[in-house]
Amino acid sequence: MILLVGAGPMAVQYANVLNGMGRPFQVVGRSAQSAAAFHAAVGVQPTQGGIEAYFEGEHPAIQFAIVAVSVEQLEHTSTYLLEKGVKHLLIEKPGGLTLESIERLKQRADAAGASIYIAYNRRFLSSVLKARELIEEDGGVTSFAFEITEWSDTIRAIPKADGVKENWFFANTTHVTDLAFYLGGRPRQLSTFTSGTLDWHNRAARFTGAGETHEGALFSYSGDWEAPGRWVVEVLTRKRRFIFKPLEKLQVQVLNSVAVAPVEVDATLDSEYKPGLYLQVEHFLTGNQAGLCPLAEHLENSRLYARIAGYA
Repeated sequence: MILLVGAGPMAVQYANVLNGMGRPFQVVGRSAQSAAAFHAAVGVQPTQGGIEAYFEGEHPAIQFAIVAVSVEQLEHTSTYLLEKGVKHLLIEKPGGLTLESIERLKQRADAAGASIYIAYNRRFLSSVLKARELIEEDGGVTSFAFEITEWSDTIRAIPKADGVKENWFFANTTHVTDLAFYLGGRPRQLSTFTSGTLDWHNRAARFTGAGETHEGALFSYSGDWEAPGRWVVEVLTRKRRFIFKPLEKLQVQVLNSVAVAPVEVDATLDSEYKPGLYLQVEHFLTGNQAGLCPLAEHLENSRLYARIAGYA
């Protein structure tokens, strides 16, 4: 049986995928309000009262769990599932609100002999899959750059639980960093610089740095959370520049040309479901690890994220 934990908007997206696959599942949520909204959207009635209430009652053996609760509840919920013997978990990004919480989760997963993946669904965007194919065709990445700007005024007004905004880089910005390092390669060397402060994120407001991947590609990044900007990833080969701006769309500039052209891809699944989600769930349920983000990899990346964000 597949257990979907959470009944909010992201859980609805997972349910749409599972329904589209014809895979039976059960859902557990907390409040009557979220359960009613989920039932109205999906047609499946969640168990109310949270994960503890679910396991107190009769339930089938859980083979897979998808954890789609709010970010501040990810570690607790995932740990509880491990304690109840669930061995295969797909956990919404970033898996935990701090580097320490991700380290604790890894230790508990190892002790339980469980396999855990962090749900960075942008790895499975049709545009990303196409880019990886073309990058390999070109002989690999030579360099890349990415922008990690967040819209401070917008975020300030969003109601969030304690600790979420203070750790916003983990909670949100890692969408970009994971995609950049997935496409460009994981860093071997990294130099980081931060400055400034925000009333809701006091450790830094501006970020820049550079490094080299294990494969020898050079990279740089920047972000100013007090200035205009957006998320951007650009990956370069000896033949092409691959531009993700926005992240869901792929454009290409070829050698000896200033023209930038969109790349045609088969985006059928990305249009029918939340982009990237269908293939991510399919790989998780079928044991196909290609493209998934294992917890061990995410922990190594998170140590870098903590440095980039000024958290370490």
